[in-house]
Amino acid sequence: MRFRDRLILGFVLLVLLGFTAKASFAQSQTSPAGQSSSPSTVLFENVQIFNGTAERLSAPSNVLVVGNTIQTISTDSIPTPSGTSVTRINSEGRVLMPGLIDDHVHIFMAALSPDLLLSSETSVDTLFKTAETTATGMLMRGFTSVRDLAGPVFDLKKAIDAGTVVGPRIWPSGAMISQTGGHGDFRTLDELPRTPTTPLSQGELLGAGAIADGVDEVLRATREQLMRGATQIKLAAGGGVSSSYDPLDVSQYTEAEIHAAVEAAAAWNTYVTVHAYTPTAIQTAIRAGVKCIDHGQLMDEETAKMMADNDIWLSTQPFIETGSSLYPEGSPNRIKQKQMFEGTDVAYGLAKKYNLKTAWGTDQLWSAEELSKQGEMLTRMLRWYSAPEVLKMATSTNAALLDLSGPRNPYPGRLGVVEEGALADLLLVNGNPLENLRLVEDPTQNFVVIMKDGKLYKNLLS
Repeated sequence: MRFRDRLILGFVLLVLLGFTAKASFAQSQTSPAGQSSSPSTVLFENVQIFNGTAERLSAPSNVLVVGNTIQTISTDSIPTPSGTSVTRINSEGRVLMPGLIDDHVHIFMAALSPDLLLSSETSVDTLFKTAETTATGMLMRGFTSVRDLAGPVFDLKKAIDAGTVVGPRIWPSGAMISQTGGHGDFRTLDELPRTPTTPLSQGELLGAGAIADGVDEVLRATREQLMRGATQIKLAAGGGVSSSYDPLDVSQYTEAEIHAAVEAAAAWNTYVTVHAYTPTAIQTAIRAGVKCIDHGQLMDEETAKMMADNDIWLSTQPFIETGSSLYPEGSPNRIKQKQMFEGTDVAYGLAKKYNLKTAWGTDQLWSAEELSKQGEMLTRMLRWYSAPEVLKMATSTNAALLDLSGPRNPYPGRLGVVEEGALADLLLVNGNPLENLRLVEDPTQNFVVIMKDGKLYKNLLS
């Protein structure tokens, strides 16, 4: 059976099976989908609030959640609606904060090696179950929302939204659109040349990448992702570390090609973000009308000023040398990785100097072990920012970037804040993360309550 046929069959079978949640969640005092045991009303009593924007905690307060919305916040006692089942959580002075947001993930690529991901021998069941486990782990690390910037997450998102899989809210891009030989071209050299009758590659069949050359093909590829449900479009505009055939310094796509994607996305009232490290790639993308640069580690001062002048978002990651790498020493990927690492301090310095709108993400790939360090990737930000600045970035600032999707936003409402009327994505923390951000590195011990959309997925105080 061809890979595409197995992919379709696998998705159908998984939908029929209901995507049963992992047994570990029963041990965390949750229901399989986190909802059947969750009441419609939850009252957090005696909390100190980090509201997502302030640099200090509130006075001891009470917070009432009704349905999926924060209804009331008060320093006084809050009467609960009569005739409803109420879960009271005596927080004993713990800190209540917004759910964390990761603005750069790849749910289907985070925990599997490239060889396994792209192999026709890897079953669709393995791919989807691994992605399901990845999504579940993200939520249980306190990440209630994520922006997925390459991968076939549309069906997984639907399953999470339907309550049959445990996971975060997902803003999907679908396949990363790439030129031939670009960062999203996952083919091997023996698959060249491509002709009008050449079958799609494994990466394209999976939905990880979409190869498109020229304005017309870029328009088609963009519209296909929007048709599938993309909330924003992702293009590869320059060389990448993990890709095999493109040096880091190369620029990818002409201004006209990128502009074609921008126009197609704008027609759907959303935006384009690009993978780009270098000044040339970033500047070309800005001239073409993109709203967000993902990465940017090799930017220079002229580029940072151009971003500031054009009100461009920088969504970047704290990539620094840690002494370990997924790539062998001396390999082309490792050489490119080190080159990129060398620019990280400069990029954050320029972001602060020019007051760029800066979002945070992890972009973790190919390793379940590295993926488990999602919280540690957040604490790396202490190298450049204070703990309150980091927490604001991972909550209210990241939520503002998600809002760029406009009417394509699948979850209308305020996120990243603890305010009356906001959506109830909340964490209750053992300790004060404004003073000790490293609490997020151990979510099992330190996040005693995890709530998404008003539903309790973890409650160690029940």
